[in-house]
Amino acid sequence: MLIEEQVVQRAVNGDREAFTYIYDLHFNKIYRYIYVKVHSQAEAEDLTQDVFIKAYEAIKSYKWRDLPFTAWLFKIAHNRVIDHIRKASKEKRASLEEADAISSGDPVYMTEQNMEIYQLKGALEKLPDAQREVATMRFISELSISEVALALGKSEGTIKALQFNAVASLRKLLYGKFDVV
Repeated sequence: MLIEEQVVQRAVNGDREAFTYIYDLHFNKIYRYIYVKVHSQAEAEDLTQDVFIKAYEAIKSYKWRDLPFTAWLFKIAHNRVIDHIRKASKEKRASLEEADAISSGDPVYMTEQNMEIYQLKGALEKLPDAQREVATMRFISELSISEVALALGKSEGTIKALQFNAVASLRKLLYGKFDVV
């Protein structure tokens, strides 16, 4: 039995320390995935907490199969984001830019970094939904191809093709050509 399986089984059996370990191990990946979807730090933090609350509530019913635990968590995250977007689209609210914390960092570097992130987000939004989903899970949440395939219910070959097309499209959107040296 793999270490991850053992920790998950301990969590299934009610071990809070094991669930805390799972939370610590996967929090950043889930948060990054959600942040790219909702574009708000506060909402991403809240939704990430919701994902882990739902996971904690449902962990006793989790059955270890050929599905990695990470894929199970991302399925919860994906469903939570969809619910959030549906709810937000029904509400009429003004979009307020989040105030960034005052930092003592180099303002030129921070501006360049923010611009690169802004450009990448804009390019990701132009991708077809399936490509955007795969690119987000692979490169932002750092899931393996097999984990993405299981989370999305697609074959690994399909995920590889979507990833290839997403990277080619991003390269074209960001650099205006396919060959970047």
